[in-house]
Amino acid sequence: MEEALVRAAIPRDLGKVLGVESQTKSKAEAFTQAFLKNSIHQPTRHDLKSMLSHKAVILGYTRPKKDKSKRNSKRAKGLNARQKREIKVFQIKPEHQRYELFLPLHGLWRQYIIDLCSGLKPTSSPQFVQQKLLKADFHGAIITVVRSKCPSYVGMTGILVQEFKHVFKIITKEDKLKVIPKRNSIFEVEINGFISHIYGSKFEQRASERSAKKFKVRGTIDL
Repeated sequence: MEEALVRAAIPRDLGKVLGVESQTKSKAEAFTQAFLKNSIHQPTRHDLKSMLSHKAVILGYTRPKKDKSKRNSKRAKGLNARQKREIKVFQIKPEHQRYELFLPLHGLWRQYIIDLCSGLKPTSSPQFVQQKLLKADFHGAIITVVRSKCPSYVGMTGILVQEFKHVFKIITKEDKLKVIPKRNSIFEVEINGFISHIYGSKFEQRASERSAKKFKVRGTIDL
């Protein structure tokens, strides 16, 4: 369109005002080509056609699929829950169900709680200690059932040797392995004179899940 405007004849009256006159068609066309060549930095039609004829155009692309078999073969395969039950990974052998064998574990747990509670000093806030205990690992703790809907559990005490989502397993001083449900039970834990009561309903999670959970402070919890 611009080229057509440049080539158009200048009206006679306008030519007189400007002091110019229209050129012949050949001169106008030569001027137009020279002007466009110097003004437009894009390639000419011939150059553009040449570029397109020698350029590879990708019409479609599919990402190659990764070989999952090689990736899975490198990953270590663990046992699933059924396999663990079959080989009795969580079963404590009768000869190992002895209270004295777990006393060193209890000693380690006490030191772990003292460090977790920043020294567990007499001036420590009971609420601070309680919040730490809610997220702590209790393997090795001596726990006592102080309340339960099942009266036969009340008074049981021992070292916690296994914690599952819904139950505690403890070894008593009589070398008995006891399984105590968390729900509807309240447990007592003593560390350096601090006595804390743990509501089993708040512990109905695995220890790893409980450590990342945010607990809400409640006044009382009914059994």
